[in-house]
Amino acid sequence: MFAAWIGYLLDGFDFVLITLVLTEIADDFHLSTATAASLISGAFITRWLGGAVLGAMGDRYGRKTAMITSILLYSLGTFACGFAWGYTSLFVARLVIGLGMAGEYSASVTYVLENWPTRWRNRASGFLISGYAGGTVLAAELYKWVVPHWGWRWMFWIGVLPVLVALWVRRSLPEAGDWQKQVGAATREEGERPNPFRPLFTGRIRAWANVLLAAVASTALFCVFTPVGAGSVPWLSVVAALCLIAFAAQLGGRRGWLLYVSLMATVFCAFLYSWPIQALLPTYLKTDLGYTPGQVTDVMFYAGFGTMAGCWLAGFVGDRLGTRRAYAGTLLASLAFVFPVFAVRDSLPALGVLVFGLLALSQGISGILPKYLAGHFPTATRAASLGFVYNVGALGGAVAPVLGAHLAEGMSLGRALAVLTFGLTLVVVILVGGNVPRRLGRLVDRQAPDDHLVPEAGGAGGPARGGGAWLRCREGVAGLGVAGLHRAAGIDRLWTPGRAGP
Repeated sequence: MFAAWIGYLLDGFDFVLITLVLTEIADDFHLSTATAASLISGAFITRWLGGAVLGAMGDRYGRKTAMITSILLYSLGTFACGFAWGYTSLFVARLVIGLGMAGEYSASVTYVLENWPTRWRNRASGFLISGYAGGTVLAAELYKWVVPHWGWRWMFWIGVLPVLVALWVRRSLPEAGDWQKQVGAATREEGERPNPFRPLFTGRIRAWANVLLAAVASTALFCVFTPVGAGSVPWLSVVAALCLIAFAAQLGGRRGWLLYVSLMATVFCAFLYSWPIQALLPTYLKTDLGYTPGQVTDVMFYAGFGTMAGCWLAGFVGDRLGTRRAYAGTLLASLAFVFPVFAVRDSLPALGVLVFGLLALSQGISGILPKYLAGHFPTATRAASLGFVYNVGALGGAVAPVLGAHLAEGMSLGRALAVLTFGLTLVVVILVGGNVPRRLGRLVDRQAPDDHLVPEAGGAGGPARGGGAWLRCREGVAGLGVAGLHRAAGIDRLWTPGRAGP
């Protein structure tokens, strides 16, 4: 947990640097607010690819190998940002950061969840994701001391330090428990490693078609989030979306494609509600409220610790009430803070308390998003599936700051952020609270288990569902004394092959 937490803390540190120094970069390179905001979006363009490729590496070679590779990528990408000589060079470095950040998420999440006891996996998820918030606090504190004295480039050069963590991880840590037992053992016995991308390369024509599809998707996304695609953004967005849905359909297969697509949409909306504030809060504080770098640091301190406390709270509440109930209920409570945050202008302590409450309840709940997503996928393909689904949905984080900046052209930035946050939060409450992805998935796979992270009771062969175990049995066994069987074995329901229900 500590190793993964440190890796994720430094991931958050490296990624949030751009939001803190965005105004300084815009001044140096003479960029508009919307163009500068696209630098935040740059890291999201490659995340879908990094999540899938590094996730597949984690499924094939182990979670630890993927985590080390991810840390190296985002550290070196951040270091390169300090040498940028203009918009284009900085944007390219942000693409590398996106690759590494995507892989770090899927590798760290699967590494931790597959080591912790089943009953504590929500809090394991919450503790892990709190590291990201710790990284934002650390970055904000350094911003106050580094930028006024040495300039914005030094913030990025400091970001190469996670390389030391990668070396320590490589030397000291064991492999994830679930992966070692289920995949590692099978690999040693049978000599064949899992290949989550096998559906994409089952023939020469399909292989070349998918390579072309990846190139088209990447090019379309690049054009959407840079001035290159000005005037054609709607059409390019549709092209990119269709390409990514085509990958989801192949990776999910006949029974899983609808689940993949619906989870992608859920994560996309989650990023749309959370990232306008996360990405543009420092800009709002400096432009609309006229705060000094020290005051911005103070507010970001409240924000970071609010998110961290919310992640911890989400973990305990998730283990107590269940992942979906905790997610939806906490998001509903966060709506009470949205508009008050942007109504406060002259009181930094009041703003800090409100920001703490908003981010604890809205962004903090994202601490159990990894647990929510990972439970939809089996161990052998979990890292690749989670990495792809999450990081395609994370494109919402690329859209969010640009959308917020464009809305701010017709209204104040604060009001634009409030409207986006409130509206999209309600959408996520409906999607997660109503179990919409799983319900849609069962339209094509009626026997899909509720949670792959919950082991089957007593080694039974049937899938685990909801609150009780399912007993796989021959048709004749169902005629035995069911009540006595329940008392003796603690079985809640009987499941028979070929039947969709108990």
